[in-house]
Amino acid sequence: MAKIKLTKAELKAQREALHRYQRFLPTLQLKKEQLQGELRRVSAELAEVRQELDRIRSDLSEWISLFSEDPGLSELIHIQTVQVRTANIAGVTVRHLDDVQFAARVPDLKATPPWVDPGLDRIKKLIRLRIREELTAEKYTVLSRELRTATQRVNLFEKVKIPDCRENIRIIRIALGEEQTAAIARAKLAKSKIQEWSTGA
Repeated sequence: MAKIKLTKAELKAQREALHRYQRFLPTLQLKKEQLQGELRRVSAELAEVRQELDRIRSDLSEWISLFSEDPGLSELIHIQTVQVRTANIAGVTVRHLDDVQFAARVPDLKATPPWVDPGLDRIKKLIRLRIREELTAEKYTVLSRELRTATQRVNLFEKVKIPDCRENIRIIRIALGEEQTAAIARAKLAKSKIQEWSTGA
């Protein structure tokens, strides 16, 4: 603990610091709780997206043999835009997927096998889910990092700053009280000496 000055000015500064920490602590605790709740929600969303991805990949495994005959799928699937919006969660900016739009390329019905249309739909869904998974994982990482910081700040205030201020205030009060008692004793001593000199003269 840093050495403190045992003065009234320092006592005032310590009281103000304690008041400031006590005022900010509930805000930090609220932010921590909001982040914990949001992190639980994002974790559940990520698990749901990954489960859906596994299901679609499993469905696609039935189609894999058909993909050995390449109908030019890479020419038919082209991402045109990925629409992402930002949101603020407990003071943290995160990104959400709004939509993925593909360029409208219609396969030649005479030149492509009949499974191409439903196959394209599944692949588009898979691409959308992969992008959503990536953004959700990013959101989870950002929120986890912010939660760690908020938790550290709450702990710093609760376990270090507030107890230190209280202890400093206690020490300064004792020192000022002792100083005041000593000053009164000196004053009484001086008064009795003056009275002795005046009566002896």
